[in-house]
Amino acid sequence: MPHAAAPAREIVLTGMAVSRGIAIGTVYRHDSDHVAVAETRIPASRLAAEKKRFAAAVETAQGQVAQMRAKAEGLDGAAAEELGYLLDAYQQMLHGSRLVRGVEGRIESERINAEAAVQHEIDSIAHVFEAMEDSYLSGRAADVRDLGRRLIRNLIGRDWKPFQTLPKNSVILGEELTPADTALLDPKVVAGIATQLGGAESHTAIMARSLGLPAVLGVAELMRHARSGDVVVIDGRNGRVVLNPSDDLLDAYRKMRADFLRTRRQLSRLKDLPATTRDGQRVQLEANIELPGEVASALAAGAEGIGLLRSEFLFMNRDDVPDEDEQFAAYQAVIQGMGGREVTIRTLDVGGDKLAHGLGVNPGPNPSLGLRAVRLSLARPELLEAQLAAILRASAFGRVRILVPMVATVEEIQAVRATLEKVVRRLKRAGVAMADPLPPLGVMIEVPGAALGADALAFNSDFFSIGTNDLTQYTLAIDRADEAVASLYNPLHPAVLRLIQFTTEAAKRARIPVAVCGEVAGDPRYTALLLGLGIRDLSMSATNIAVVKQRVRGLDLSAASRMARLVMEQSDAARIAGLVDGFSSADGAADRASAALMPT
Repeated sequence: MPHAAAPAREIVLTGMAVSRGIAIGTVYRHDSDHVAVAETRIPASRLAAEKKRFAAAVETAQGQVAQMRAKAEGLDGAAAEELGYLLDAYQQMLHGSRLVRGVEGRIESERINAEAAVQHEIDSIAHVFEAMEDSYLSGRAADVRDLGRRLIRNLIGRDWKPFQTLPKNSVILGEELTPADTALLDPKVVAGIATQLGGAESHTAIMARSLGLPAVLGVAELMRHARSGDVVVIDGRNGRVVLNPSDDLLDAYRKMRADFLRTRRQLSRLKDLPATTRDGQRVQLEANIELPGEVASALAAGAEGIGLLRSEFLFMNRDDVPDEDEQFAAYQAVIQGMGGREVTIRTLDVGGDKLAHGLGVNPGPNPSLGLRAVRLSLARPELLEAQLAAILRASAFGRVRILVPMVATVEEIQAVRATLEKVVRRLKRAGVAMADPLPPLGVMIEVPGAALGADALAFNSDFFSIGTNDLTQYTLAIDRADEAVASLYNPLHPAVLRLIQFTTEAAKRARIPVAVCGEVAGDPRYTALLLGLGIRDLSMSATNIAVVKQRVRGLDLSAASRMARLVMEQSDAARIAGLVDGFSSADGAADRASAALMPT
């Protein structure tokens, strides 16, 4: 008698949790659509024909992108907006951009076939993006490569239509997933996503969150173990992919999934309730957003305003700079979409290394400490003036604040205010409508020098917003994206907490508002400490608002203040962590709901 096949072995892989939830389904293996490109020499007599062949492939790609744009209009909210911006970027790259000019130049100068010219040019552009320190920008390399593969497929006549007939409850496993493909997945059919490549700031991650699909990216050796038809669990809370789970583990995950869904339903009931502590202190909970299309999800989550609108989306994936009118239209859409709730717009926060091809800026030997954020804006006043003018014009449609990133000196915020006053005079002469009074001008506290000089900055600012991510990195000299030192990144380091305390107390003395908009604002573990230090405004990812609101509503502020005073007397980060976690356990507010929805 033949032996029965051995049962498949349970395999647990880990990656980056980018979209919460638990998916249980069957593997659909999405193998890469990479194509091998052979390089051939083209005689001079055929160069014109080769360029014409490339032009035809570009035209075909333009039509394909237009078709995807039409399909994307049927999506909802942030998913439609995110895909719309991506496809707009694709169209720009297909119309006389550096990509098109570069390929044509390679065909002409190197006398190579169009497929090879596309591959070389795409690699060159993608490497520039991959070298960028900003995780969102470096993630754009995948978008560039996706467009390049589309052009190569058109040149060789290969059509690629993934996910056409997926069975219900499929879990997509692949080396990588293009954001366009992700956006066109049907959440009624697809249960979750896991890929070998990608990160939290990639378009694919953003799309997965928008569609509510549990997702884990950056899973090493995923495709070596993935087999179509196998049972798989995607744990979007802890960043795990479990292939062929045992019956006991599968039962445990089914219970976890039921608990997760039940808790999410319970938290959704908090949407219209105020974030008020047990002893009556009101706390403002706002959303951080990347794109105008995220307004709908922010409102659905109960956001009381936009605490941080990152304006970088207007400058991405393009060789030119958005003019004042284009920026005005985008800001106006967000402000009107928020229906009278306050919107804080951060001025351009990228460095020369990230926009060198569009702005002609020399990144310098150390871009993190070089010409970036407010320094770049002041060095290129035409950029700052256009952005401030667009914000001022949009302020006529609702409540707006202007936030200036990476400020280190009083002179910088004074220079920005002088530019703002100059732009106001120009707009008034032109009879342009603006808010009256004018939008407040604030400083983002994210370098130690700004926190230590917060008293002087407070008397030159209308509000503060503490960016704890960069403040922690610059204080501890740790790049949390560097795996070798990422474990040392610790927002509970006493030096970081001192800087938050200095900033909060300086704002209080100057009687200006102060908010926290870093990741700690959206983690209920830190809520009691932040409130105890005097913070009353927290801005976070919209998906975190419910768990933080629940934490606030379970807190006693006087007890949190006593705990914060005790914490600030400590000099040991481990002791601080023990006090913070011990308070949460004793207080009872860090309950199972928060634990179920937050990464561990």
